[in-house]
Amino acid sequence: MKRKKKNNGLKKIFYIYGGILLILFITCIIVYNVYNKKLEEATKQSLLATQKMENLVPNDVLEEASQEISKSIEEVLEDSKSEILEEPIQEILEETSTQENITEETAQEEVIEEVKPLEFMYPVEGEILKEFATEKLVFSETLQEWITHNGIDIKAARTSVVKAVEEGTVSAIKNDPRYGLTVIIEHRDGYKSIYSNLLTSEFVKEGDNVTKGQSLGTVGNSAIFEIADEPHLHFELLQNEEYLDPTMYLK
Repeated sequence: MKRKKKNNGLKKIFYIYGGILLILFITCIIVYNVYNKKLEEATKQSLLATQKMENLVPNDVLEEASQEISKSIEEVLEDSKSEILEEPIQEILEETSTQENITEETAQEEVIEEVKPLEFMYPVEGEILKEFATEKLVFSETLQEWITHNGIDIKAARTSVVKAVEEGTVSAIKNDPRYGLTVIIEHRDGYKSIYSNLLTSEFVKEGDNVTKGQSLGTVGNSAIFEIADEPHLHFELLQNEEYLDPTMYLK
């Protein structure tokens, strides 16, 4: 009797679980069918939309769009480079050339402005004792004869300070056998100034760059050829090794 009751209980459990499984199976079939119908409807709608787009957009436009889309990234970049950079590069080259020309012209103008003509000042203040004479003769008190004179003698007391007539470089300091202690300054444009009959040249040395008006030395009486004359500075001015009349240039 007990065994019979036990068998009936197992049957009930079997039927219950069997019913549940059957319900689940039927539910899955229903869901699957519903999903397939929806998927079919979505596919049909997509096809209809595609057909409408084809009817609205011409075939040649679609083909062109398709071709453009199928281009590789490298082709697109190349096309972009050729279209975007061709004209700007030419413009940049033209602008650079123009800027170089302007810069060169500006530099030339600045050089022209900076290089001013030389203006020679008197090395000492005083009257002219003996004038410039290369094409005529002047009388030498020391030599007691008529001679040529390649410079001018400017009267000045002994130890008077002698100044540079223009900026330049001291090229030599020497004892000339005729005109005594001498300082020579090289200027630009081929000019050269010579200061002789000095007592000292203590303010400069060979190789010094001097400015206009800078002290060079002092007036003395070291010129043997002019020792009988009053104290003075013997001054000469040359350009390209040709003697000039200093009075035509000194201001």
